[in-house]
Amino acid sequence: MTSPGNAPESPGHATGSTQSHVHAHSHSHGPAAPVSKHLRKVIAAVVIPFATAVLVGLVAFWPGGTPAHERTGVGFDRQTQDGRVTKVVSVDCADVNASQVPPTGDTSTPSGREAVNEQTGQCKKATVEVTTGEDKGRTFVEVVQPDAPRQLHEGQGVVVAYAPDAPRDLQYSVTDVDRTVPMAVLAGLFALAVVVVGRLRGLMALIALAVSFAVLTLFILPAILQGSNPLVVAVIGASAIMLIALYACHGLTARTSVAVIGTLISLVLIGLLGSLFIGWASLSGNTDDNTGLIHGLYPDIDMSGLLLAGVIIGSLGVLDDVTVTQTSAVWELHQADPTMGVRRLYRAGIRIGRDHIASVVNTLVLAYAGAALPLLLLFSIAQSSVGTVANSELVAEEIVRTLVGSIGLVASVPVTTVLAALVVSADRTGLGAEAGAPAPVRTGMSSFASVTGCRKLGEVTSVPRRSLSVAEAAAVRVGTAPNQGPSRNVRQARWS
Repeated sequence: MTSPGNAPESPGHATGSTQSHVHAHSHSHGPAAPVSKHLRKVIAAVVIPFATAVLVGLVAFWPGGTPAHERTGVGFDRQTQDGRVTKVVSVDCADVNASQVPPTGDTSTPSGREAVNEQTGQCKKATVEVTTGEDKGRTFVEVVQPDAPRQLHEGQGVVVAYAPDAPRDLQYSVTDVDRTVPMAVLAGLFALAVVVVGRLRGLMALIALAVSFAVLTLFILPAILQGSNPLVVAVIGASAIMLIALYACHGLTARTSVAVIGTLISLVLIGLLGSLFIGWASLSGNTDDNTGLIHGLYPDIDMSGLLLAGVIIGSLGVLDDVTVTQTSAVWELHQADPTMGVRRLYRAGIRIGRDHIASVVNTLVLAYAGAALPLLLLFSIAQSSVGTVANSELVAEEIVRTLVGSIGLVASVPVTTVLAALVVSADRTGLGAEAGAPAPVRTGMSSFASVTGCRKLGEVTSVPRRSLSVAEAAAVRVGTAPNQGPSRNVRQARWS
């Protein structure tokens, strides 16, 4: 194929070049060609004000840091330091538990069995050294019962809690083990897998993930603790995460912008449904020790609003996946057949979306069920009915969280699909119109353009309406194009 004003290539060279183009198109699909300037302006008129509003919200609600409070010494609200087990010896439990009430011998209950073990079993006496803080180098003794779920061994890293008001011998105690090394190795393996498979796209995904955690820890959590409305903070923070993650991973394109708009509409729906049903079901959001501690430390926090904020943030990650997939599917469908209108694009895209809905909803439900598995096991042990279990606030919270998020996911498929179909269908001339080239003629000549490699992403040859010549027909069969002189007025255009 030759362009106007260029010397024609030799037949052998043309054959190799053309076959290379066809092979590349068969096995790879690069980024879709951008839409026309007009549609880019329309999309920008929606996205830019939204991004500006998010930026203004970040500035207006940005916290000055986590507000200070007096330590209670309860749960996570304790002073902790690092420590290391320096020695472990086995001792008779009766010697280290001599001050406790003697067991009755009844082993039919868990407490009875525990009391018997504490008097008759073999315990461990661990010497622990504090390795950080003002008391670095100080040692204390920790007695480990035989039925304790966490056993200590020499050289093990631990987390120790410090109670300054307790007697000196009881100020330090082991609260957990140090998991820094295995967690760091696992995180490294995850990052390596993402980069090896995703390459540059994977690296950008990791950067977006780091930014998401930064927004969560530097903005959302401190702003809620300072008394800001949890729903407003969650919407602003989730929107910022969405904009950064999508544009960083998928580029500043019209395709990504359509996914952003689809995600935004779905988040609004999730927020409205969540607010309605959390209030209707009288869910307080204060259902366990952790939420009770938060409410005790910061009584001004709206716990039901905090529950709704969790629903929105928890649904965001899966929403991004759905909207990006649907937008890409519609773009690829249009690229494969540029003659498809809005209705055909929507029908084809929604068929893909239905498969996605089935897998994503199942994933979301199982994720919440897995997180609540110990709670469901307790209800099973108590032989409670399904109605009793579902009516309890602990389970009702998870049900509302799951169903509201799932409705938002299901709604995101048709919403994003119709948005993408409208955008690509409304821009039929694509970049060819921007460059001043005529719109490509969709006739029987499309088969000739396809074979000669001109339908590589974003390109098509515009030719006059006429029948194939004998030379052109032969070129179609062998995969080469005859030399075209300047009189053919061959121009290059691009599909939108």
